[in-house]
Amino acid sequence: MEKTPLEQFKQDITDRVRQYPDNQPLQSASQEFFNQIGIGKADYVYNFTWLGVPIIQIPQDLYALQEIIWKVKPDLIIEAGIAWGGTLIHSASMLAILEACDEIDKGHVLGIDVEIRPHNKVALASHPLSKKITMLEGSSIAESIIAQVKEFAKDYKRIMVCLDSNHTHDHVLAELEAYAPLVSPGSYCMVGDTVIEDAPDDMTSQRPWGKGNNPKTAVWAYLKKLETESVEAADGERLMFEMDKELEHKVVLTGSPDGYLLRK
Repeated sequence: MEKTPLEQFKQDITDRVRQYPDNQPLQSASQEFFNQIGIGKADYVYNFTWLGVPIIQIPQDLYALQEIIWKVKPDLIIEAGIAWGGTLIHSASMLAILEACDEIDKGHVLGIDVEIRPHNKVALASHPLSKKITMLEGSSIAESIIAQVKEFAKDYKRIMVCLDSNHTHDHVLAELEAYAPLVSPGSYCMVGDTVIEDAPDDMTSQRPWGKGNNPKTAVWAYLKKLETESVEAADGERLMFEMDKELEHKVVLTGSPDGYLLRK
């Protein structure tokens, strides 16, 4: 059967993107660009806002998240790591669009951070999308916070998780163990700043994380555990994820290589 124009467009993307990993000039240019835009150099990720709120993300990753949210149609997005709150607003705006398009009934964003600064609380509380956001202050791996998140999530049918707080291996691994089981089949757990494993040493030298101790190493360890042990998801099924490498390769420049985890 002949493909529709949209189906052909999507197939062209798949065919084109499949060639990107072996395109050495493209990969070299991407790596060099990343090396120059990083913290302490161009500080590129600090240049953007989303609906008026600072958002510390590589723009290409926001495109990827938009595609994920439109495809998955979650009614709850759980985010570990708030900072200025731009990603909360980004997620809330996408859920509002899904509602306006009658794709979901009612969506909400649950954000967690060990410290939510007063000026950020005020800014987020006064934002037009504030009614779609709930924030919990405390460590994302504290038992009391995990219990609150699990209780909150019980009222939702399709859940997506984004982890972007403390970037040490142990912390991210604990977050994965706590929150990945909440992810619905066909939805995603997005792990941010896995690129730390590939970043120049001087970009992370003042941080408690670095090469060998970061979100990517935590992802590797967690996926290995899921392969060798039977871990039960919140819905009672065996939990399994795979890396969405096509999405990662498509955006070319990402802060989350190996971090777009699709629940099988």
